[in-house]
Amino acid sequence: MAWQDTHKAQSKDRILTSAAMLFTHHGFEQISIDQVMKNAELTRGAFYSHFKSKSDLYAQAIRKAATVAFQRKPVNCPQNMKSFAQYYLSAEHRDDQYEQACPLAFLVSDINQQDSQVKATYTKTLQAFIAQADSLCLSREKALQSVVLMVGGLALSRALDDKNLSNELLAACQAGVSTLSNEEGTDVS
Repeated sequence: MAWQDTHKAQSKDRILTSAAMLFTHHGFEQISIDQVMKNAELTRGAFYSHFKSKSDLYAQAIRKAATVAFQRKPVNCPQNMKSFAQYYLSAEHRDDQYEQACPLAFLVSDINQQDSQVKATYTKTLQAFIAQADSLCLSREKALQSVVLMVGGLALSRALDDKNLSNELLAACQAGVSTLSNEEGTDVS
């Protein structure tokens, strides 16, 4: 019996979903192809019909992680930089091990050690995040500063073993974005 036309696409999506979750929570080096495939409930052999290498999987998983993380944003999230930062720089976003983590924040130290395909994918993902911030800020410079505060603040807050300091860091970054956003006239909802 032949596979349905959608079977290959569904298998690839399961692999990417598995890889995106595992890589953003554990990094590239800590996760094997076997772990990705086991989590996707597929055999290792299925991997090779979709990806050239683990690096190819990683690059595609970054795109998948960004898409899932973006879709996770609450529908009713106000369309201004201050509210976006409050959502992004939250303890829930930092601590949730069961949802798709942001690849920008949680893979930032991992990317420098990867090949050009992975770096290009990460760069495009960051550019899309900047474009989102750009639409909510009064200037490109403020959008860039806000993105750095958000991505860097979330990444650093997750790396700390002191929850009080981590929470303080999140609050300080939220305040920094709020100051930068100069909220008057930036609500686009």
